[in-house]
Amino acid sequence: MGCAYCIDLGSQIARGLALGDQELLALADFERATCFSDVDKLVLRYATAISRTPVEVSDELFEALRAHLDTAQLVALTHIVTLGNLRARFNIALGIGASGLSSNRVCALPHTTAR
Repeated sequence: MGCAYCIDLGSQIARGLALGDQELLALADFERATCFSDVDKLVLRYATAISRTPVEVSDELFEALRAHLDTAQLVALTHIVTLGNLRARFNIALGIGASGLSSNRVCALPHTTAR
């Protein structure tokens, strides 16, 4: 969605969870990145799918994810991603920008493509 505050905050949180600069920068092209496991890529595909409007999660993607996550994990993942989307829409609507958490550090800027 491109919420500057969310990207700034998310990059800082990711660093706190031991993601390095390589992983942060690779998020924009995670499908080709070698630093993410197959399960990581499934999770990122799912997060991307549920962040679209309209939401488009294929049965194939959902079943592949269910092979690795139990119901509680899937609910928690969906909850976290959709709350992030709510926060992004809220911040964009009110013009809330970056807060400087990632100043002078790598920040996971989104990759935008024409649809």
